[in-house]
Amino acid sequence: MKSAVDIARYFLCCVDREAGDTISPLKLQKLVYYAQAWSLVFRNKPLFFQDIEAWVSGPIICDVWDEYKPYHYRDIPPPEELEIKFAKDEVEVLEEVWDAYGELSARHLKELTHSETPWLNARKDLEPAQPSNNIISHSEMKAFYSEMVEA
Repeated sequence: MKSAVDIARYFLCCVDREAGDTISPLKLQKLVYYAQAWSLVFRNKPLFFQDIEAWVSGPIICDVWDEYKPYHYRDIPPPEELEIKFAKDEVEVLEEVWDAYGELSARHLKELTHSETPWLNARKDLEPAQPSNNIISHSEMKAFYSEMVEA
C-alpha cells in the first residue's frame, strides 16, 4: 500500500507548470482526500494507510501536512522525480480524481469538502473554528461517494 505522501507526489507531477498552473498545500490535501474516497468506491480498498482528520480547513492527512507545511499558501514545486510505481487500478483512480478536481481552486475544493457528509459528520458536535483530530471514517466516505455514482 502506498502512503498519502506518495499520492501527493503523484498529483504534484500532474500540475502543468508550463501553462502556469500551481498547487498549494490546501489543494493538495483535498486531492489526496478525494483519491482515497474514490479508491474506496471504485477499488473497494484504500490507496494509503494514514487517517484523514476533520480539521477546520477540511480533510487533512497529517503526513502530507507535515511534508508540505513549509509552503503555507505558496505553490509547491514539483518533486524531483516520482520514485514509486503505481498499479494500473491506482493510476485509473488518480487520473479520474485529477480530471474531476485538478482544475478546481483550493478554495472551491475546501468549500466542496465542507458541504459533504463525511467531513460534516466527523465535526458534528464542534464549533466551526474549533480544532479537531476527529477521523473521517472510510465507511462514511465510501457510502457518501458511492451514492454520488448511483445518482
